[in-house]
Amino acid sequence: MDKIRVFYYGHSCFALRTGGGSVVLDPYEDGSVPGLRLPRGLIADAVYCSHDHSDHNAAQLVGLTGRSAPFPVSYLTVPHDDADGRKRGLTKLTFISACGITVAHLGDIGRLPTAEEYRKLQTADVVMLPCGGYYTIDSRQALELIRNLRKPCLKILMHYRDGSRGYEVLSDISGIQRTIPRVKRLQNSYLDITAGKAVPDEIVTLEPAQD
Repeated sequence: MDKIRVFYYGHSCFALRTGGGSVVLDPYEDGSVPGLRLPRGLIADAVYCSHDHSDHNAAQLVGLTGRSAPFPVSYLTVPHDDADGRKRGLTKLTFISACGITVAHLGDIGRLPTAEEYRKLQTADVVMLPCGGYYTIDSRQALELIRNLRKPCLKILMHYRDGSRGYEVLSDISGIQRTIPRVKRLQNSYLDITAGKAVPDEIVTLEPAQD
């Protein structure tokens, strides 16, 4: 049975791998995120970056196979802040469909979605969303967003601080867990999502894979 394996490399960086191909989302530059370093030797068919900031756009650190992009992809452009982009510009919500599963990566979304954006998000089976505040939506906004997603939907938290990993201005995951209930902290750096089976209706974090 087909499946997507979701790998987490810290901050907002993920890889999606199936038997038919692979993509990397939002790789970060060396030295751009405290306590984290993108593993060497990452290879994928395509790399997607939500916006042009060093902690999200290090596409050159990922080797490309030379094959064409393996999965359909679409985008919505949203503000990186709560001021229509006047503070930090714009960021993309990236939607990838593979094995009959739609994955949405919300980049550095800086305000809650509009009604139109929520309608698009309702198509996603898996949503990777920031929750650390300051640069993005905070944990309270993330909880409201989560409550407006389809059910079942697997929510994977990103762009937060975990002790010494992540920016000091971001909320630590320990505090976020007091706002967002029932966060399941997985000790693995990856999880599998099987085509044809309902995704778990859970909120999770993954342990960043590092060299």
